[in-house]
Amino acid sequence: MKLGCIADDFTGATDLANNLVRSGMRTVQTIGVPGGDAPAGADAVVVALKSRTIPAAEAVAQSLAALRWLRAQGAQQIYFKVCSTFDSTDRGNIGPVTEALMDALGCDFTIACPAFPANGRTVYKGYLFTGDVLLSEGSMREHPLTPMTDPSLVRVMQRQSRRRVGLIEQAVVRRGSEAITQRMRELRDAGVGIAIVDALDDADLHAMGRAFATLPLLTAGSGVAIGLPANFGLVPSAGAAELPEPQGSRAIVSGSCSTASNAQVAAFLARHPGRGFAIDPLRLADGTDMAAQALDWAAPRLGSEPLLVYATAQPEAVKAVQARLGVEKAGTLVEQALAQVAAGLVHSGTGQLVVAGGETSGACVQALGVRSLRIGAQIDPGVPWCHAVTGNGQPLHLALKSGNFGATDFFDKAFEVQR
Repeated sequence: MKLGCIADDFTGATDLANNLVRSGMRTVQTIGVPGGDAPAGADAVVVALKSRTIPAAEAVAQSLAALRWLRAQGAQQIYFKVCSTFDSTDRGNIGPVTEALMDALGCDFTIACPAFPANGRTVYKGYLFTGDVLLSEGSMREHPLTPMTDPSLVRVMQRQSRRRVGLIEQAVVRRGSEAITQRMRELRDAGVGIAIVDALDDADLHAMGRAFATLPLLTAGSGVAIGLPANFGLVPSAGAAELPEPQGSRAIVSGSCSTASNAQVAAFLARHPGRGFAIDPLRLADGTDMAAQALDWAAPRLGSEPLLVYATAQPEAVKAVQARLGVEKAGTLVEQALAQVAAGLVHSGTGQLVVAGGETSGACVQALGVRSLRIGAQIDPGVPWCHAVTGNGQPLHLALKSGNFGATDFFDKAFEVQR
């Protein structure tokens, strides 16, 4: 194994694995820390955790367990994958996990860069932009679990970290890998332990990749990954993304309430009238078995034309539900119901399943008993098709989409890629 990766949620893990595959690395994603050895022939393994929003101490413990396994498999470099919107609170979990990994690896310096220009995530002067606006002015300001109201990554990371946090500015990055290496040396000598790095385009990411070749640990979104495989002598290859032929009916499960997912659900329903079933969290709280209702509705409709089961809703509706049920209870009810739906759909013959939302993806993958994923072709930046085997031995093509990712026609595009 050349690169060992720890991801703080399941869709983020797939996002990272997608970029590694596109850059020539044969990549396997595991669900949690494996009990045995790494898969044969994998250049990179991404250990997917569900640690983004759990208590920081638990996130640290899970991440250290993943690190121990990756090091035992011979990983030459460790990559802690975080969200491209740096989802976190002032208590963590990005800072605490980064520092715990640094302590375990015995390193005194690392970088942090969530930039992914292909998906509109850029960093300038240490400020994170989503599209053309600051992070704090976009939809992440209203995130139900990790609202991001401060766009300064230096400030955000410093509030979470014991070590000093510094910045490698765009003017340095644009001069290339040697200038980045020199600036890292200067910051380390000045007592900085973690450096936020600016990036505006893929050329910046490739320059950073060369400069980061000798760092034991990287904390980053998936964008930085595109510049790393070349450090191991690897080049892009179509063979890295080969998967078995898809089989079975097609379905989508969406729990994300992001702006992007709302638009994707609306576009699908407009194009496929009568092919969507809405899960109502308030009816779930009142004891209605909406998962069973959804599966009864889906049974006669399964086939080559996709169908959609969704709990995606506008922010005002989400807030109303949270006000009545509480944030945690509302989220848990929806995740559990959608996970039951996903398991039931696959049991009924669905062989191609798209899941939207990080927390929803985690719940669905666990309900399906999936333990690892082979990464295939990209649908949209950051979202590939994967191949898995369920706990019951059923082969399954699976796409795990972060809520904020994908074009408006993503759901239809996903199945067009399969064709």
